[in-house]
Amino acid sequence: MSGDLERRYLRVLRLLPGWYRERWEPDMVGAFLDSRLTGDPAADKYIREAAWPSGAEVASVAGLAVRLHLGGPATPRRHAWGQAIRRAVLAVVLVHAVLDVDVLVFLEWGRRLVGWLPTPSASLAIAPAGIWDTVYYLVCVAWIVTFVTLALGHYRMARFLAALAIVPGLVALLQAQFTGIMPAPFGPWIFWVLLDLAPVLAMTAFHRDVAPAALRPWLLALPGGYLLVYGPLLALQATGNTAWLPDFSGLCCILVSLACIAHAPRAWSRQAARTGQWSLTLSLLAAVAGAYRIVSLTDYVHDPHLIDVSLAELLILLAAVALVAPDAARAQTATPAPAPHSRAVAA
Repeated sequence: MSGDLERRYLRVLRLLPGWYRERWEPDMVGAFLDSRLTGDPAADKYIREAAWPSGAEVASVAGLAVRLHLGGPATPRRHAWGQAIRRAVLAVVLVHAVLDVDVLVFLEWGRRLVGWLPTPSASLAIAPAGIWDTVYYLVCVAWIVTFVTLALGHYRMARFLAALAIVPGLVALLQAQFTGIMPAPFGPWIFWVLLDLAPVLAMTAFHRDVAPAALRPWLLALPGGYLLVYGPLLALQATGNTAWLPDFSGLCCILVSLACIAHAPRAWSRQAARTGQWSLTLSLLAAVAGAYRIVSLTDYVHDPHLIDVSLAELLILLAAVALVAPDAARAQTATPAPAPHSRAVAA
């Protein structure tokens, strides 16, 4: 006998992809009803008419829907976007980790914990000055560990650590919103939304039913990224040539542009296999970097020179991503979709 509760479960299950509902919808509705019904006819009649799906049930269906839509094998487009989102999240968390390694290096250097290093100049030396600074350094450590655990495939632990890592930044921003005083060197709202909150939400694309990322390249990218990016920046700072240093949003635009230019030969090569997902990943990263650059223009409304520099960075980014955009578009139709994973349909 069907009832209102069954229809309510069916409405919740509309969140799932059609191919999954066609196969598993009756079984899922039956399992949900069996978990609610007691066997007493009067009580069961009332439950069927008045009860609603619980919050935990709706959350579980929503989580499964996100995983299937991002990593599901129903269409090449969905498969390509799922892979691109996972790689983009890894890249953003890598940026976090490289940035935080730089912060910790400056901290250790300023406190002279490594005796053979020369004494830093006053402009480079930093040291904890209070509880908020200590919290900030702990957040830096949390992001580094998050990247390593995500690359290793420990997705639940990575999501948990990342969720914890973004809380202090939100608290600091809210305190600054109400008091006008920023208590620690956390980023602005746009940084928190694009580089903190968005990656944590997008980590739902990582689940047990997708192929793990290539471990060795991602782990090597952490020390390599620090040496290649912050090594030259540190040299500029140490020599006093700070005028050549881009701000963080400009640095993101430059890095994504260089990545697009380096990837372009493969994207345009017909012999290259499966480059489209990386092209789509770079397009996502370009969108994030471009949005950050555009919003941060408001910081330079009284400096026409920096406005010009920022616009030049945007133009370079736009030209670079145009090189890989056609390959990214092809990835959404040409990427072979694998068969449904046995664990996905049994989740």
